[in-house]
Amino acid sequence: MSDIERRVFSVEGIKIEKREKSGGLLKGHAAVFNQLSEDLGGFREQVAPGAFIEALEKDDVRALFNHDPNFILGRNRSKTLRLSEDTRGLAFEIDLPDTQMVRDLVVAPIDRGDITAMSFQFSALPGGQDWAKDRDGRTIRTLKKVRLMDVSPVVFPAYPQTDVALRELRSWEANRPGITPFKLLRAKEQQAQI
Repeated sequence: MSDIERRVFSVEGIKIEKREKSGGLLKGHAAVFNQLSEDLGGFREQVAPGAFIEALEKDDVRALFNHDPNFILGRNRSKTLRLSEDTRGLAFEIDLPDTQMVRDLVVAPIDRGDITAMSFQFSALPGGQDWAKDRDGRTIRTLKKVRLMDVSPVVFPAYPQTDVALRELRSWEANRPGITPFKLLRAKEQQAQI
């Protein structure tokens, strides 16, 4: 599945509500609408409102720690993960398992402020993305319709480059006469290989 991408960002308001006889409730936003990402290797990205509507109805989404399937925190089909779109973005609530592993790896670091980032793993559906240039000539990708695999509290709030995004950017540019390939993109690829 080479078309799977991850987006990671720092969020405000991620918190755990303590509950008796449970692992607690983790809630916040896994994505925020209409906010530009950092440079993802020659382009920036934003998520449009409505991008997750179809995914919320159809996809079997997990809540994982660091996108690791060995550390499952919840699942929408079992109702231990609840997802919705609100005016801010992709809101989530996770009924955390009451295990020592979750208390040590997830609850304690979030309570201490050591983990402040959320991420979502996705693939853009056909026709679910737009590529455009902004007024300053920068390339902007807008996610309009995605398949959602997981949401995750993560340790490193960075935007890793993904093969599919780079491939799609090159394809988009190839169909635009007079646009030369991004030198920045190639420089970043060469740095990654060093």
